[in-house]
Amino acid sequence: MSLLSTHYMGLKLKSPLIIGSSSLTSSLSRMKTAEESGAGAIVMKSLFEEQINFSIASSADTSGYPESDDYLSYYTKSHAVDEYLSLIESAKKTIGIPIIPSINCISSETWIDFARNIQNAGADALEVNMFFLPVSSKISSEHSEKVYLDLIEKLKVTISIPFAIKIGQRFSNILYMIEQFYNRGVNGVVMFNRFYEPDIDIDNMSIVPSAVFSNPDDRRHVLRWIGMASALKLKIDISASTGVHSGADAIRYLLTGADTVQVCSALYTRGIQYLKTMNKEVEDWMRKMAYNTVDDFRGKLNYSAIERPSTFERTQFMKYFSSYD
Repeated sequence: MSLLSTHYMGLKLKSPLIIGSSSLTSSLSRMKTAEESGAGAIVMKSLFEEQINFSIASSADTSGYPESDDYLSYYTKSHAVDEYLSLIESAKKTIGIPIIPSINCISSETWIDFARNIQNAGADALEVNMFFLPVSSKISSEHSEKVYLDLIEKLKVTISIPFAIKIGQRFSNILYMIEQFYNRGVNGVVMFNRFYEPDIDIDNMSIVPSAVFSNPDDRRHVLRWIGMASALKLKIDISASTGVHSGADAIRYLLTGADTVQVCSALYTRGIQYLKTMNKEVEDWMRKMAYNTVDDFRGKLNYSAIERPSTFERTQFMKYFSSYD
């Protein structure tokens, strides 16, 4: 058995390094390269609800015949989904590692039937990327969180394959939400998603997108919560995402308790084959530290394992920077 062999949502993986949802996983040729480069699993490029809804709206017949509008909407939606389902089926025939389609949701209704179709196409598991941005001061945090829980309950009675919820870190209590996911039968949680953030071009006086790719410093936003979530000792797998640019970054996440680590930005800048280097870095470190399996060191530095767990709780810089002028 390989040093890197592990499990995620009941699936056997040859490495804890997973290629995250992106254009890197949008075609069979790229998925094959990912497999050859040592990926433990592949999360397919997301099917976006916004894209489908926009496509439906832009192609609708405005001739005033409702039946025509309904037909075109159905065809456009079905066509987009059919292409995605076809890619899943083809991947399962040619790729030997787990294939995990991804759906990106902005509502708790639209994707339920799609999830069933994805399961029927042969997917090994499903990743649901959820982030609902509260834009009204009239909506409580409890109401916003209920949207997530409602969708999970519907998914649970619709599909039988394992599924993970990919979330952002903007909850009043992340640990509470993860426990609610577990209580409703979610198999995994991905921490955390990256989403569009606005910036300002002061010369052109316009709103522009901020940086798309992550950087290694971004892991500071993730390590704390994985370290604390894994200490809950719930039977829900954790996949780390964001700020993974080296084998050392992957090791850090595994030490805090992640079951798998998703890589994306680093592979855009260095190529999918860079995954081979990252796997070797993890293996070399394991041999140096005399670890025979990933389980031997997973979670050794999580909230419940370290001598001073308060280091995960600290939010103030005063202690560390009081000597700086």
